[in-house]
Amino acid sequence: MATVMSIQEKYMKEALKQAKKALALGEVPIGCVIVHEGKIIGRGYNRRNTDKNTLSHAEITAIKKASKYIGDWRLEECAIYITLEPCQMCAGAIIQARIPEVVMGCMNPKAGCGGSVLNILEMPRFNHQAAVTRGVLEQECSAMLKTFFANLRARNKLEKEKRRELPENVQKP
Repeated sequence: MATVMSIQEKYMKEALKQAKKALALGEVPIGCVIVHEGKIIGRGYNRRNTDKNTLSHAEITAIKKASKYIGDWRLEECAIYITLEPCQMCAGAIIQARIPEVVMGCMNPKAGCGGSVLNILEMPRFNHQAAVTRGVLEQECSAMLKTFFANLRARNKLEKEKRRELPENVQKP
């Protein structure tokens, strides 16, 4: 079991590197890698605000890259490593891509569809289910997100206070 965990941790660290790229853009720090035969074939990080595109999630980007590498939409011999439990769109894309193994860092109790709000990944009524591992490098994944949102709330509070301090004759943006 220690060997399996060390491999999972190795790839989750790679997903965390992708999350740091999102963080550098001011995006919610979510990262993802897809592994095939011990090689990373797809990488992605959250870019929704940067791209102004709802579909610019880490998982979708990584799935596109992995599919291009494999030359097929089916990623049946791959594993996906994600720093945060996927949303409904990404969980659905994982199932549609036939990815058999999903490894998650931390859970998303407000919007997660890998066991929190829903469990699309393991729904027996679908024609494909994934084996799911939760909590790999959970503290690191969670800490990055918690720090991001704490900083965002503090920044938003400062901006709100600045707007209140504007003189009456200055128009607010």
